[in-house]
Amino acid sequence: MDRANLVGLSPPNALDKENREDSMYGNIFAELESLEPPLGTTLRSVYDDQPNAHKRFMEKLDARIRNHDREIEKMCNFHHQGFVDAITELLKVRADAEKLMVQVTGTNRRLQDAGKEVTAQTEEMIRCRVQQRNIATTVEKLQLCIPVLEMYSKLKEQLDSKRYYAALKTMEQLENIYIPRVSKYRFCQIMAETLPKLREEIKEISMSDLKDFLESIRKHSDKIGETAMKQAQQHRTFNSAVQKQSSMGYGKPLYMLNGKASSPESGVALEVGVDEEEEHDDEVLTAQDLVDFSPVFRCLHIYTVLGDRETFENYYRKQRRKQARLVLQPQSSMHETVEGYRKYFNQIVGFFVVEDHILHATQGLVTRAYTDELWNMALSKIIAVLRTHSSYCSDPDLVLELKNLIVIFADTLQGYGFPVNRLFDLLFEIRDQYNETLLKKWAGVFREIFESDNYSPIPVEDEEEYKTVISRFPFHDAEIEKQQFPKKLPMSQSVPQVYIQVKEFIYASLKFSESLHRSSTEIDDMLRKSTNLLLTRTLSSCLQNLIKKPHIGLTELVQIIINTTHLEQACKYLEDFITNITNVSPETIHTTRLYGLSTFKDARHAAEGEIYTKLNQKIDEFIQLADYEWTMSESDGRASGYLMDLINFLRSTFQVFTHLPNNNNDHAAMSGKVAQTACMSACKHLSISLTQMLLDSELKQISMGAIQQFNLDVMQCELFASSEPVPGFQGDTLQLAFIDLRQLLDLFMVWDWSTYLADYGQPTSKYLRVNPSTALALLEKMKDTSKKNNIFSQFRKNDRDKQKLIETVVKQLRSLVNGMSQHT
Repeated sequence: MDRANLVGLSPPNALDKENREDSMYGNIFAELESLEPPLGTTLRSVYDDQPNAHKRFMEKLDARIRNHDREIEKMCNFHHQGFVDAITELLKVRADAEKLMVQVTGTNRRLQDAGKEVTAQTEEMIRCRVQQRNIATTVEKLQLCIPVLEMYSKLKEQLDSKRYYAALKTMEQLENIYIPRVSKYRFCQIMAETLPKLREEIKEISMSDLKDFLESIRKHSDKIGETAMKQAQQHRTFNSAVQKQSSMGYGKPLYMLNGKASSPESGVALEVGVDEEEEHDDEVLTAQDLVDFSPVFRCLHIYTVLGDRETFENYYRKQRRKQARLVLQPQSSMHETVEGYRKYFNQIVGFFVVEDHILHATQGLVTRAYTDELWNMALSKIIAVLRTHSSYCSDPDLVLELKNLIVIFADTLQGYGFPVNRLFDLLFEIRDQYNETLLKKWAGVFREIFESDNYSPIPVEDEEEYKTVISRFPFHDAEIEKQQFPKKLPMSQSVPQVYIQVKEFIYASLKFSESLHRSSTEIDDMLRKSTNLLLTRTLSSCLQNLIKKPHIGLTELVQIIINTTHLEQACKYLEDFITNITNVSPETIHTTRLYGLSTFKDARHAAEGEIYTKLNQKIDEFIQLADYEWTMSESDGRASGYLMDLINFLRSTFQVFTHLPNNNNDHAAMSGKVAQTACMSACKHLSISLTQMLLDSELKQISMGAIQQFNLDVMQCELFASSEPVPGFQGDTLQLAFIDLRQLLDLFMVWDWSTYLADYGQPTSKYLRVNPSTALALLEKMKDTSKKNNIFSQFRKNDRDKQKLIETVVKQLRSLVNGMSQHT
């Protein structure tokens, strides 16, 4: 049955559904065939409709394909006959085209054969006409070129005979007269291009002497600089001697001078301070004695005649700049020895001495602006090099020698008119480096002093030993002086040694400040600042490290406290020492004060803190030995062994303080204060440690017997506190360290919860120091123990009442804790 009949028989609803499907799939197929929208969206729409949508889509797709196949077949059947006819006609045309191609090829070949002879004769005629014209033109142009060639030949002869001036004139005629007549010819262009090269050859030949000169001054720069610096040092020594003579009031000079003051044109520097006997033995050389300057003058004249003086000046300056860069480039190992620095400075001085001579001996070859620019460039490089290499120096003696070289170097160049202020500014930077090396050196010295000290008072057997000690260290005590020999001084051996080394440091720091052209006030300020660095950084660091060393015991720490007190008192003598050296009054407005007070005070505080720390650490070691049986039914009736050992240790420790020398009231007061603070700190730490032991989170259960045993131990602690292990405490001050723990234990021992809860928060409460959270934590541990040990006791009335009481107290304590947290 066909589709129409089926449609006619289908219900209306089925027919509408099928039409909708055909329309929908038709749209989908149209989108797929157009290839414009994304295929993913189109294909997704196929599967999103119904469960069997894929099957329906494939059926519709097959039907669509069959329809397209039928349409293609119809189209091919319709056009097939026309295609066959077109192919048949094309085959006929191809045969005619081949025949036409054969005919055209034959005709072309016959035409080429006929024109060959005519073409050859025509080309021969053209060639003969060109040759004839070229010959006439050549004869005409040769008549113009022969004079040019003759002049060029003459030029070559002059060059071969080294007649450079005549050659330059000939080249001038060639360029201005002859070559312009025939300038369009290639050989003339080559000749014109050659003439500048010939001129350059003449310049190079004339410059050979200049290169020899440059090589000569490069080799002799070291010697020139050495001579100049030596003369500058002699001149400086002579001036110092003259100033000293004037200050001493002598009427005649110290020695006669046979030196001469040379101008920059005549010599390198001044010949001064040379004795008559030494003048013949050690002749002072000048730059002209070491280097012949005539080549540079001749070369300058030649370039001036050539009209290229500027080029010569630029070349000379460029080469000298290159030599300057080489001179300014130091050796990598220059910082290892002073000779490396001396050679570096000699080369630089020699370079600029030569430049100064050229500046005054020539007219504009170098200018003051050029030398200033070159010096500024060199000065920046010199400062960078010295700053870098001086940072490698760890030997203060080498840094000091470097400073002296820089001063002589600066004075030498300053004598030639070069500004050297930046070099003196650099010396201040190197001074800081010098101070750093001194500080490192003295740090080692202080460490050795502290390591070799026995940290016990200095024994003095007789008057001679006593004077020896006080000559090294400013110690004065009337009571000790009244005592009979032998006697002991309160400080240890390290105190006078440290004092002497501080003075040695000041001397070493003063050495660098000499010859810096600074006032006494500035030198005084520098010495005080460097001494402050020694005290506040180096000595303070050594003291701090000493205090932290594990082998330093309590006795040594107390001795360190006494030592720092004496060193602090000696700071005023150090200030007087600096004042005597610099002759600057300490009342000067800008005078820097020594910071010894804060340095040694910090060291004392650190020592005291270390005493307290060591005591607390020892207490912790004893506490770790505690081995309580927290579930015991009743106590042993005596205190624990670990606690008795701890108390004995504390007694013997605090006796150490009482055995310290008390012949000086200040020292006795100091040791007593330290002992009191240490004793109070130890008792507080012990109380806190015992409380933490009770409240340890890992401890889950505590019995009343364990509480009783713990109470016995705390009673021993209170007895120790009341026995006045260290004198000076008022009343029961020391026992207050255990008051929190005592009230907590009393609360549990008496089981006085009604009083605690009723008086909680009152200033007069018996258990004022018991925190509800602490009581709750401990009671929870006892509650768990009660449950575990009384599994069957719940049938006894007393046990049931006690358990209910504990639960009631726990609830009330929790409410107090919650109230405190909400209030907070």
